[in-house]
Amino acid sequence: MEDRVCLGAIAGAFGVKGEVRLKSFTAEPDDVAAYGALETEDGKKSFEITLTGQTKNGLTARLSGVATKEQADDLRGTRLYVDRTRLPEPEEDEFYHADLIGLDAYDTGGTHLGTVKAVHNHGATDLLELRLPNSSATVLLPFTLEAVPTVDLASGRIVADPPEGLFPDDAKS
Repeated sequence: MEDRVCLGAIAGAFGVKGEVRLKSFTAEPDDVAAYGALETEDGKKSFEITLTGQTKNGLTARLSGVATKEQADDLRGTRLYVDRTRLPEPEEDEFYHADLIGLDAYDTGGTHLGTVKAVHNHGATDLLELRLPNSSATVLLPFTLEAVPTVDLASGRIVADPPEGLFPDDAKS
């Protein structure tokens, strides 16, 4: 498990007075401001966040130390992190995306299917992007109880029962 978790990203300036457009990666978007100061990936900068409103596909916010449009523009693409210890423990059968990335996926017969490269959500459900063994190709596996009945963080693996035809036969190793 990672020591820090990405809670959001700055999408650019909003207006001319230093506000930013902010993408929230928390379950409830407004919670991005509830964990205190967030840090840049390298840990060199820290920002207190004050939410000011909503915009298409995100929030608007003021960040401590950012007072001009130019400063806000310079932060475009910056991902914001919090120390994992400041997050609540997930409920049973809930997982932080960061905990799933890097897990090895096996089918119910023990065949290695790949490694979780990313977790995506396009509305209906989370999807695990699995990088196939010995390949740069990936497959999207629905992250449902039916398709992924077992997540074992302690041993770094998931057991999947993927829908028929999702994996090419030669992709399994």
